[in-house]
Amino acid sequence: MDEMMEILKNLDWSPLFISIKTGIVATIFSFFLGIYAARKVVKTTPGKKAIIDGILTLPMVLPPTVAGFFLLLIFSRRRPFGIFLFEQFGIKVVQTWAGCIIAATVIAFPLMYRNARAAFEQIDVNLIHAARTLGMPEYKIFWKVAVPSAGPGLVAGTILTFARALGEYGATSMLAGNIPGKTGTISQRIAMVIQDGDYMTAGIWVVIIMLVAFVLIVLMNLVTGRNTKNIRRW
Repeated sequence: MDEMMEILKNLDWSPLFISIKTGIVATIFSFFLGIYAARKVVKTTPGKKAIIDGILTLPMVLPPTVAGFFLLLIFSRRRPFGIFLFEQFGIKVVQTWAGCIIAATVIAFPLMYRNARAAFEQIDVNLIHAARTLGMPEYKIFWKVAVPSAGPGLVAGTILTFARALGEYGATSMLAGNIPGKTGTISQRIAMVIQDGDYMTAGIWVVIIMLVAFVLIVLMNLVTGRNTKNIRRW
């Protein structure tokens, strides 16, 4: 017990702050990109929908290190796009916090997209027709009718997206590396201290991330359960 208290006293909390910051920013990007992509895909033909959906969902089924490899090929300063970003705008992605955000967004985006798409597909189309009959423009219909109607699904997708971005390891390690105080996230910290044989510190970080994940799951269940509390159980 004394050993644990000593570890907590001297613990570097920067991985927690970096993970939370990365998770929040990645979730914001994923939220707007996800609902935009879901809205477009829902309106496409079945053939196009199958192809586009497969492309957008690919990062969720690929190993994170594979996704990280492709991101490294794109943003490396030895590649055309990476050279363009650095020479024209002074933007460096590899080995930076921006790399953490991009990697986490790419990996977590499919969760937001899939939940948003499922929620939009379950909206009663009569609500949309009624809004059009009242003369509402399409952007107002989307934000004031479609989004509120799909609210529980969007909230669930947002929470799952944040949880996934918070624990991202493979793609982040490939693109942003593990620089303490800069790009070192909780997952990277756990891997590093295990390699050093410090299982006590690793266990503390595991408990921390498990508590965060548990709280997020409870919140998701509370939000999504509001619409089913009056349903009779069998």
